[in-house]
Amino acid sequence: MATLLRCRPIIAPPTYSFNHQSSLSSANFRTRASPLRRRSRHRGLSMAAAAATETPMEQQEQQQLKKGIADFYDESSGVWEDIWGEHMHHGFYEPDSRVSGSESDHCAAQIRMIEESLRFAAVPEEAEKRPKKVVDVGCGIGGSSRYLARKYGAKCQGITLSPVQAQRANALAAAQGLADQAFFQVGDALNQPFPDGEFDLVWSMESGEHMPDKPKFVSELARVAAPGATIIIVTWCHRDLGPSEESLTKWEKDHLDKICKAYYLPEWCSTSDYVKLLQSLNLQDIRTADWSANVAPFWPAVIRSALTWKGFTSLLRTGNPVLLSPLI
Repeated sequence: MATLLRCRPIIAPPTYSFNHQSSLSSANFRTRASPLRRRSRHRGLSMAAAAATETPMEQQEQQQLKKGIADFYDESSGVWEDIWGEHMHHGFYEPDSRVSGSESDHCAAQIRMIEESLRFAAVPEEAEKRPKKVVDVGCGIGGSSRYLARKYGAKCQGITLSPVQAQRANALAAAQGLADQAFFQVGDALNQPFPDGEFDLVWSMESGEHMPDKPKFVSELARVAAPGATIIIVTWCHRDLGPSEESLTKWEKDHLDKICKAYYLPEWCSTSDYVKLLQSLNLQDIRTADWSANVAPFWPAVIRSALTWKGFTSLLRTGNPVLLSPLI
């Protein structure tokens, strides 16, 4: 599922709002994006952090996962950019539509994903209310950051585990005349290198699925959000369980395990799991949406483009992980 979540912190004691969904969803948190509203500085955050203390074994596993993610994107980002452009996330389409494998079609749909997320989260367009400081958590090669910098005239900072991505994102910002508005660095979403309350738009486009500690991930997004800020999370989730279900089916688990191995993902969670996390932080104005049907046309188009001569030769240069990932 694709899920969107959105929330906003309030100007008085901070509170948080959040929207999220799986596959791809939208929310206040929207399409895997959620805006959070903040009240009462971070009383709930310290409790969440204490409850999520890891054992040494879990810490080691997290470090191994983070290294795998960094290596994966160091290796694969170039081919994604060659074939599918600077936006390393799903496109947004009308349900059941058929699309070509052309880069221009993908780019238009990926831009629409950004715009639909902003619309769902009700990010203001008026000059005096629009975002001035944006953080892009899991920024890839900075496509969203540069788009938001141009759209709002904002200052954007992005973090990624991949040194190759950070370097390429800064190079593209300079080439596009945005070096004074968009800056990228290697950083951990679970321990962000920013002070509390720094940003009025907190943006996470399809990076939450990589996070091994979801409570810490959400608490860090909330921590860096200024009072009145919007938090948007677009992420991959599994479906919500029914009232009589205790777990996913074996077939579902096996299929998700294959995706985890291809993309260096930890265990999946549901949109409901995200909402509970947001509520535990006393966040307000939580909205969610499921955009699974809107992103479904993306992967058949990606596979068609991968089977072109350009796609085939680019994929051959990268090795098995990238060759396999679009075909899972």
